Amino acid sequence: MPVIAPMPAARPARIPNQRDGAEEAVAAGTTVDHLTETYRAHYRSLLGLAALLLDDTASCEDVVQEAFIRVHSARKRVRDPEKTLAYLRQTVVNLSRSALRRRILGLKLLSKPMPDMASAEEGAYDQLERDSLIKAMKGLQRRQREVLVLRYFADMTEAQVAETLGISLGSVKAYGSRGIAALRLAMEAPA
Repeated sequence: MPVIAPMPAARPARIPNQRDGAEEAVAAGTTVDHLTETYRAHYRSLLGLAALLLDDTASCEDVVQEAFIRVHSARKRVRDPEKTLAYLRQTVVNLSRSALRRRILGLKLLSKPMPDMASAEEGAYDQLERDSLIKAMKGLQRRQREVLVLRYFADMTEAQVAETLGISLGSVKAYGSRGIAALRLAMEAPA
């Protein structure tokens, strides 16, 4: 567990007491030694706190170490040395929240994954099939082609096709079945 080497303890500043002229000791913040001891003594509990908020150990360790660094740099503001652990805990919580916010933002900004795409060979093969289907469709009679396009490509019912083309339902069925049979023969024939 990497720990920043402690600096020599800072002596508390002496401020003269205005009433009796005597000097009284005033803490100028948490000492480095006290902060380091608190960090070492409570490292596992701080790590556990981060683990409750984050999902991977590496991030938890990073957050706890960063908390130590931040409290270390702001130790002059911790007036009561007994509150050092509270400052460390709060910093761990805040840094964990920030890490989660960054992750969520990163997930929102990620581009949507591409749908499963065919390989180049499959794409070329599909294009050849499409080309041969279009060629075969052009070889059909006009009414057969119209019925098949409306029925299967426009996804219309047989009744809708009959109404659109102005022919009977029986004619739609006949043109459709003859058109599919002609397509099958044209597609199976060697090119």
